[in-house]
This record gives sequence, C-alpha cells and structure tokens, in this order.
Amino acid sequence: MSFDDAPVIAVGPKPDPDFDAAITAGGGEPGPLARADGLVWTDSRATLPALPPSVRWVQLPFAGVEGFLDSGVIADNPKVVFTSAAGAYSGTVAEQAIALLLAGVRGLWRRETSWDAAGAAARTGRLGGTTVAIVGAGGIGRDLIPALRGLGVKVVAVNRSGTDVSDAVVVTADRLDEVWPAVDHVILAAPSTAETRALVNAKVLAQLKPHSWIINVARGSLIDTDALVAALKKGTIGGVGLDVTDPEPLPDGHPLWSIPNAIITPHVANPPQHLRPALLARVEVNVRRFANDMEPLAVIDADRGY
Repeated sequence: MSFDDAPVIAVGPKPDPDFDAAITAGGGEPGPLARADGLVWTDSRATLPALPPSVRWVQLPFAGVEGFLDSGVIADNPKVVFTSAAGAYSGTVAEQAIALLLAGVRGLWRRETSWDAAGAAARTGRLGGTTVAIVGAGGIGRDLIPALRGLGVKVVAVNRSGTDVSDAVVVTADRLDEVWPAVDHVILAAPSTAETRALVNAKVLAQLKPHSWIINVARGSLIDTDALVAALKKGTIGGVGLDVTDPEPLPDGHPLWSIPNAIITPHVANPPQHLRPALLARVEVNVRRFANDMEPLAVIDADRGY
C-alpha cells in the first residue's frame, strides 16, 4: 500500500476535532468515510457502518475486542486490517495492578478501627522477595516488570510464544500448570478468548499458596467467580484484587462485596480522563505507520481472538 497524497482517515461514529488533529499530526487527512482509506472508530459499540471498498484499515478504541469479533464485523471485512488499542493504556493499568497487589499483600484491605499494632503487623506481608506471575505478559506486563523488579520481586512472564521478556523468567502458556504452585502471587493480564475463559478455576485455586493474591486487570471471564468465592470463604488463598468481574457490573448483594479480602474497583484501571489522551496518541502513531507503508501497532488476529 502506498499513497501519492496523505491517506484520508474518517472518524466515527461522530466527528471529533481532537481525533482530526491526531490524524493530521500523523500525516493523514481527516475526511468522510465515503472516500476514506482508513477509519478511526471511537465508540465501544461493535456496530460499525458498512465500509466502502476504499477502506483498508480500522482502528478500534480498546484493547479488548471480543465484542467486535463476536459481532462478525471483523470476519465480514477480511481485506481490512483491524487494530486494537492493546498496549496504549498499559501504564495506567499496570499502576492499578501494583496498587491492588500491594494493598493485598501489605494488609491494607482491612480497615483498622482501633490501634491494634500487633494485629495489624501480623496481617502485613512483604512483596519484596516473592515471585509474581504475569499471565499474558504483553504491554501491561512490560510496564509491570520494571516496577515489580524495583520492589525486589522475581517475575515469571507467561505468554503464548515463549518470546523473551526482559528481566523475567519466560514460561509458555501451555506450561501454566507448573506456574500456579511455584509462585506467590498472580497478575492476570491476558485477553478474553475461548482458551482463557475460567482460566483460574477451582483446580487452579487449590494449587496456589495460602498467602497468594490474585490480581485481575484483564477481563472478568478469566476467573470462575463461584470457585473464587468458595476459595476466599475457605481461606484457600490470601485474597483477590479485581478491577474486572464476571458478571460485570458486579451486582449489589453479590457475595464478593461482603468478603473483606476481596478488593474490588469498578473497571477504572483505565479511567476516561486517561483513556482519551492515550487513544489519541495511538491514533497518531498508527496513522503515521499506515501512511508510510508500515504495519500499524496491535493488528488483531481473529483466530487468536485479540
């Protein structure tokens, strides 16, 4: 693909001058969909308009694209390159994961109501010197690893390919059964696919250590919620920090709300005030790559589901 002039990039479903500015900064020309070479879609809904034959690239707004895959819009446009925002928000999500893990290990999940220094000290663990597995060590993992290493943590990075990850021991996903009993804590950062649904189930929970904390900043479907509730009530694991849940939103009265060592944040690891600037930056980069015959970042592989 090459262009004599700047590629025309449309923005949908509504016009947005900030995204027009990002397109221009990336070397593109904002324009109507009818004559566009690419489309920047800013809505979470998976219903895209019919794409004219000129469109060769679509930028989607989030890292999670299961809704777009399930809707069939990607399969229906096999000649179009679809990209997600995977990696664009990794810094803020990594911060949330670290905050949840530290709050759990250091015992901050329990609100003190009296000056019981001995009791509080007994509940205070240490993250330094432990081993933490990052399951799905992509963009979020790359931001997590230096932060964890700085705290004296040994990191096990689990990915599908076995690709080396700096400052971490790499284990392929097909060896996960070896990972669960070998680590102290787990951070889930994997995409939601058929293979990862209920990845953490009753069998896995039984393999973890009694002090283990599980942090999920990926998708709620990665954890079997009923099995998690049972494990927390039995004291099988140390606790859980969830920015995502299954179901989501987690309904009022759900058992997880009443379990003290279940720290729950309502899917705010990447809040709107941080999401928009990060997406604008990704659009600028990907327009520049598209305009210069380079593969854009975070191309979606429909077979893999992300």
